[in-house]
Amino acid sequence: MKYKQLRKSSLQISEIGFGCMSLPASDTESMQLVNRAIELGINFFDTANIYEKGLNETRVGKILKSKRASLIIATKVGNQYKKDGNGLEWNPSKKHILSAADESLKRLQTDYIDLYQLHGGTMEDNIGETIDAFETLKQQGKIRYYGISSIRPNVIREYIRLSGIVSVMMQYSLIDRRPEETCLSLLKENNIGVLARGSVAKGLLINKPATSFLNYSEDDVKKASSTINSISGKQRSKAQTALQFILQHNAISSAVAGLRTIEQLEEIVETINTPQLSDSEMEILRNSIPVNYYDQHR
Repeated sequence: MKYKQLRKSSLQISEIGFGCMSLPASDTESMQLVNRAIELGINFFDTANIYEKGLNETRVGKILKSKRASLIIATKVGNQYKKDGNGLEWNPSKKHILSAADESLKRLQTDYIDLYQLHGGTMEDNIGETIDAFETLKQQGKIRYYGISSIRPNVIREYIRLSGIVSVMMQYSLIDRRPEETCLSLLKENNIGVLARGSVAKGLLINKPATSFLNYSEDDVKKASSTINSISGKQRSKAQTALQFILQHNAISSAVAGLRTIEQLEEIVETINTPQLSDSEMEILRNSIPVNYYDQHR
């Protein structure tokens, strides 16, 4: 495994992060999967308080408890379930964030969260109040650092301007290159790490039947997937090529992958040992379909 410093933080995180949302429901299977991930060098585990209505944090905390000191745990806050339990509502208030942090700490069975992330964000939020909540948690020693999970350039710019965020988690893949227009370079310039999710685009780039995705047609998605296949050859699997495309961008700190099986895990981790994409291969991938851009939240 290779590790990178999460920019302005002191966190050294594995280039492949473990997205815990996809953990198996079985505690035994989850434990085997996570323990194997640790054996392979993954030290960064990302969850959220709403995954499985908190059960995901509980499972993660139970599995990682004995190895806590050597691992980096990230979780998220901002969404909450409605009182009737049907659906989510957005609540970035200080009161909610402080309360939710305590609940996450209990479920994770830890005294501190390494990276606490706002699970979204809009320009209509009281951003100053939200930042104050995270700064308060830092002062209390309950979190080490904070970041946001957002794809919105206008929101990201505000947090860069006003806060001490150390990371932004965002969707990024061959069929979602919207971050390339402004966000990736802006975050790199401000020494803020990027945690890339969705690098295989829900499997559309590797093994799922093609369908329309964002502003791309089914034919566009087919072309992107077939181009990845043609580049992969014997050197890499399609998934490894899709991840290399992401990891070779100099703004990316870690590719956070949702992993369900040992086989998936081992294939994704092996990406680190596969040959890097050449300049010509990168160019072929970039030119396979037109680049897309944000048309909102600018």
